[in-house]
Amino acid sequence: MLDVRRMILLREVKARGTLAAVAEALSLSPSAVSQQLGQLEKSVGVELLRKTGRGVQLTPQAEILVAHASDILESLERAEADLASSLTSVTGSIRIAVFQSAALALLPDALRILRREHPELRVEMVQREPETALYETWARDFDLVIAEQYPGHAAVRHAQLDRVHLTSDAIRLAVPHEGLPPVQSLADTAGLPWVMEPRGAASRHWAEQICRRAGFEPDVRFETADLQAQIRLIESGNAVALMPDLVWTGRDPSVRLMNLDGKPHRSIFTSVRRAGANRPAVLACREVLERTARQVAAS
Repeated sequence: MLDVRRMILLREVKARGTLAAVAEALSLSPSAVSQQLGQLEKSVGVELLRKTGRGVQLTPQAEILVAHASDILESLERAEADLASSLTSVTGSIRIAVFQSAALALLPDALRILRREHPELRVEMVQREPETALYETWARDFDLVIAEQYPGHAAVRHAQLDRVHLTSDAIRLAVPHEGLPPVQSLADTAGLPWVMEPRGAASRHWAEQICRRAGFEPDVRFETADLQAQIRLIESGNAVALMPDLVWTGRDPSVRLMNLDGKPHRSIFTSVRRAGANRPAVLACREVLERTARQVAAS
């Protein structure tokens, strides 16, 4: 009989790439992980892992076991969802991954409503960049992710995750009221200092493409994933940037906002593993988030 726990450990290696990463994620020592996988290899009688530089590579036989381990985990998650659905109240805990502007605009009110309407539900929230959060939700680090998608820049899709639209917000050019030469259009920012998120972020790629289509390469002098830091650089007269409207939720803009050609919008969505989509905690969080998003859009 195959040891299901060791099969799931093998799946973790597939998801995370190294034994050290698996050990950290599961609060185990690397030697313990290695020992358990060695026992799995011994029980099945075939090689499962090969060393490749700093990481490991799964053999074709290991890939077969990983596929079955994924099926087992999905079945267990559906069973947990069915069991939770039989209860009369929403209980347990749920881990949410969210990017910064959604965390600031949506989570405070959503958490307050969830605490009032579902007091037995424990909600944990971690700020993550959307690309990372989607992968980590697939890897079962989170139960629900709030992610974003920029125009013409599709967010990565994982077959085991669903996707439900939450809201959208306009993206505008943000310039200071003083401190930089006058700006009447995006083209006028050629040669001005820009602040953008670090390379690799979807928002950075999209912003660079917008500038290039306007005929110039942006002079990115400042890089930060913190939109509040970006706002301070803009309002102090040190930079210009492209800003989503969600960052101004609950306050008046402190910079001058200008519409872009085509009035582009960012799409914001929630994503969960399909096997657990009917779990009462997930349904409750999604419902409250949708309610909160409607209130923000109407304000």
